[in-house]
Amino acid sequence: MQDLKNKIEEKITENSVWEKTLDFLNKHVDFGDKISISILDVLIVITAIFITTLLLRLVLKILTRNLPIENKDKFNVVYNYFRWLIYLIILLVTLHSVGVNVTAIFAASAALLIGVGLALQTLFQDIISGIFILIDQSVHVDDIIEIEGKVGRVEEIKLRTTRAVTIDNKVLVIPNHLYLTNSLYNWTQNGTLTRESVSVGVAYGSDVELVRKLLIQAASTHPDVIPIPEPVVLFTDFGDSALDFKLVFTLNDSFKATFPKSDIRFEIDKLFRKNNINIPFPQRDLHIIEK
Repeated sequence: MQDLKNKIEEKITENSVWEKTLDFLNKHVDFGDKISISILDVLIVITAIFITTLLLRLVLKILTRNLPIENKDKFNVVYNYFRWLIYLIILLVTLHSVGVNVTAIFAASAALLIGVGLALQTLFQDIISGIFILIDQSVHVDDIIEIEGKVGRVEEIKLRTTRAVTIDNKVLVIPNHLYLTNSLYNWTQNGTLTRESVSVGVAYGSDVELVRKLLIQAASTHPDVIPIPEPVVLFTDFGDSALDFKLVFTLNDSFKATFPKSDIRFEIDKLFRKNNINIPFPQRDLHIIEK
C-alpha cells in the first residue's frame, strides 16, 4: 500500500514538473502590440539556425572542394555575406511558422529592401557571376579571352571584376556580369596552340602551285610558327579582281599573333616580288556616256 502511495505521489510530482515546464516554455515576451515571442519559439529558432549552419557548411564544402586555395578564400568572403542573408530569411520564416506575427517587420523593411535591392542589382549580378566563374573554372589566370570584341590576357579574377591586359598593355576591367549576358571566347582553354591565318589575293593567270609553295615557305621559315601541324594553303575563291588564298598556320602564343602575322605578310610580299607574282588591286571600268 505504501509503495502504491509513493508511486502516485511521484506521478503527481512528475505531472507538476511537466506542467511547470510547459508553462515556462509558453511564457511570451511582447515587443510592441503586434509581436509576441515565447521561450519555446526562441528554442525552435535556435534549432533552425543550428540546422541551417550545418547545411551551409556542407554546401560550402561541396562547392569549394575542387577550387584552388586562392579561389576558396575569395568564395568564403561572398559566402559569409550570403550566410547572414540566409540566416535572416530562416529566422523570419521560422518565426512565422510558429505563429509569430512578422508582418509588421516585413512592412517596415519592405521599402528599404526594395531600394537597396535596386541600387545593388548590378553589384549582385557581378558577384554571382564571379561565383560561377570560380566554381565552373571557365576562365583562369593567363587565359586569353575575347568579349565584346576586346581581347586580353587574364591577370586577376575578382568577385566583382576580371582584370585583363590587352596587347597594347592597357588594363581591361571586365564586370563579371558580362559573362552571363555576352558570348565569351576563351582562346586558350583547349591549350596555348591556336590556328591563325593570313589572306592574300593574286592576279588572274598566276601560277597557283607556285603561289602555294611561296605561301608555305613564308610561314615555315618564321620562328614562331609551329612545324606540326604543317602550314596549309586554301584556295578560297575566284574573286572579282584576284584569286583568293588563305595561309593557315599554328602559333604557340595567339595573344601576340599580330606580330608574326605581320612578319609573314612582309615575307609574302618579298617572295611574290622576287617570283613576279602580282597582288592586284580592285579595278573598275568607267564608261562616260555623252548625250
